[in-house]
Amino acid sequence: MASNAAVTGSEVKEALSPGVGRKIWIDLDNSPHVPFFRPIIDELEKRGFTLLITARDAYQVTELLSFYRIPCRVIGKHYGRAKFLKGLGTFWRALQLATIVRKEKPALAISHGSRGCLLASTLLGIPNITLTDYEFVAKVPTIRPTWMMVPSVIPDDHLSLQGGRVMKYPGLKEDVYLSRFRPDPDLRRRLGIAQEHVLVVVRPPATEAHYHNPESETLLTAALERIVNTPGTRGILLPRNKRQEAELRSAWSVGLAADSLLIPQNVEDGLNLVWNSDLVISGGGTMNREAAAMGVPVYSIFRGKIGAVDRYLADQGRMVLLETEEDVRTKIRLEHRHRSAQDTKNNIPALETIVQNIVHIINTQLSEAAVR
Repeated sequence: MASNAAVTGSEVKEALSPGVGRKIWIDLDNSPHVPFFRPIIDELEKRGFTLLITARDAYQVTELLSFYRIPCRVIGKHYGRAKFLKGLGTFWRALQLATIVRKEKPALAISHGSRGCLLASTLLGIPNITLTDYEFVAKVPTIRPTWMMVPSVIPDDHLSLQGGRVMKYPGLKEDVYLSRFRPDPDLRRRLGIAQEHVLVVVRPPATEAHYHNPESETLLTAALERIVNTPGTRGILLPRNKRQEAELRSAWSVGLAADSLLIPQNVEDGLNLVWNSDLVISGGGTMNREAAAMGVPVYSIFRGKIGAVDRYLADQGRMVLLETEEDVRTKIRLEHRHRSAQDTKNNIPALETIVQNIVHIINTQLSEAAVR
C-alpha cells in the first residue's frame, strides 16, 4: 500500500470486492465514536462483512447506542479520574474484551483510539487499525497498532507509526457522518426555545480526560456568565456524564431556574443541536469540529495541547481558540446566524476513503493467507 495515500485506481476495484465470511471487530469507547462508526458499520455490512461491535459504558455511549439503535455488547466502564485507576481499568477491560473476542475470531480490529481494543487485539494476535484525529492522545507504552488512519492534515512526525502503515483520509473525522446528516428544524420548538432567542450550544471540557487543563473550566465559567447575563440568549448545556451534570446543576441552578440555561432531559442528536444553534462553545474537539464542518461559528475553550486539526481550522478562520477570560468577553459574538440547508452539504470523500482502506487491508490479508 502506498504510504500516506488514499486507495485509488486498481485498488478501488479490489476494495469493492465482497467481504463475505470475514468478521471485523469494532470497539466504541467514547461518545463521539458512536456517530462516527455508524455509517462505517452500514457500509461494511453492505459489502458483506460480519461485524462484532463492543462498547464501553462511559460518558453517553450507551445512551447514543440506544438512540441510534446500534446492537452491541457493552463491556467495561469508566474508572474515574485517577491515572492509576484509569490504567488498571484499561487493562481489566482489555482482558474482558479478549475473553469474548477470542471466541469470535475476527480478522481485523478497528477503533478510534480505544486502548482496551489495542491491548486485547495485540494479546490475541489480531491485526488492528487505530484511527485518531488528535496526535497527542496518551499511548499504550511499547504497544503500537498494526495500522493507523488519520486526517491528512496531521503531520507524519507526530505519529507512532510511519510509512506504509499510515493511511490518511481527506477532511475531518466529522465529515464521515456529516455526509448523511439531515437537519430537524423542529428541534427548537421541542426544547421550548423561541426563534428570536440566540441559541448557544455549550459542551463542557472533559474533566476526567488525561489531557484536561483546569484553565478550560475557568473559561467555561466565564462563557456561562456571559450567556446568563445577556438578555435574549439561551444556552443548552451538554454534560459528558451524570457526575458532571450534577455539578453543573448545582453551580448554575439560578440560570437553569431562569431558563437562561437548559440541560436536555433526553439524548439529542448532537448534529441537530449544532445546526439549530447560532454558535457553539466547547471544551472538546468533536463538537468544535462538527460546528466548523457545518459552518457554524465555534469557540474552543479547550486548553490542552492543540492538535493539528484544530490548528488547521483556526488558521482557516473556521474556529476561534479562546485562551483567556478576556477572550471570552471580547471574541465571542452572541448573535443570530443565518441557517441554510447549504450548511449540511458535504462532498468530502472521507467515508468512502476510510471504508476502502479497511476493505483493502482485509483483502490483502486474504491474498497473503492464500499464498501461505
